[in-house]
Amino acid sequence: MEVIYEDNHVIVVSKTSSEIVQGDKTGDTPLSELVKQYLKEKYNKPGNVFVGVTHRLDRPVSGLVVFAKTSKALARLNDMFRNGEVKKTYWAIVKDCPPETEGTLVHYLVRNEKQNKSYAYDREKPGAKKAVLHYKLIGHSDNYYLLEVDLQTGRHHQIRCQLAKMGCPIKGDLKYGFPRSNPDGSICLHARRVSFVHPVSKMPIDLEAPLPDGNLWNCFRTL
Repeated sequence: MEVIYEDNHVIVVSKTSSEIVQGDKTGDTPLSELVKQYLKEKYNKPGNVFVGVTHRLDRPVSGLVVFAKTSKALARLNDMFRNGEVKKTYWAIVKDCPPETEGTLVHYLVRNEKQNKSYAYDREKPGAKKAVLHYKLIGHSDNYYLLEVDLQTGRHHQIRCQLAKMGCPIKGDLKYGFPRSNPDGSICLHARRVSFVHPVSKMPIDLEAPLPDGNLWNCFRTL
């Protein structure tokens, strides 16, 4: 776990692709607990430490996760995420070049709970939620393309599902149509940047996560 930013109310860490943000049926130690342990040790705190989860990243995704250190910050950050006041930018590596170098994708996503998967449709369906993202081609290697993705809405598996619907499944993402998994179980989707107004001080916060290790990500470190 790498701490990118910390003050009295907020802590932002860079998660690896193997970590879960909150506890689930696997029983693996979630990132929220690791942050609690970190704060407990750093400040030598007796008793329980407050850490509030403001949003999630899928387990195979790496990058920035924002936690609240106080209940006041948690309530305000929850409202900010709900109202779209937190700007999140992702980098995704895909095998196929998108049809346009830049564009906005609008789909209607239907979530299948049993499969833990979302399906994208061009028109509204019963129970569907509108999903909007903007993508831009910002680099390429010999065999892969790097897309920068700005989320306009926050839906289940939104980037994974919408890019696959466009014909550009994310490298390693078997669930959404990429033919091979990555050796470490990750997918090449990285929460690169987060920008928001601090929930208490009201100062602008703009943070960037380091890229994951690996030969393919190394191709894009100079961008």
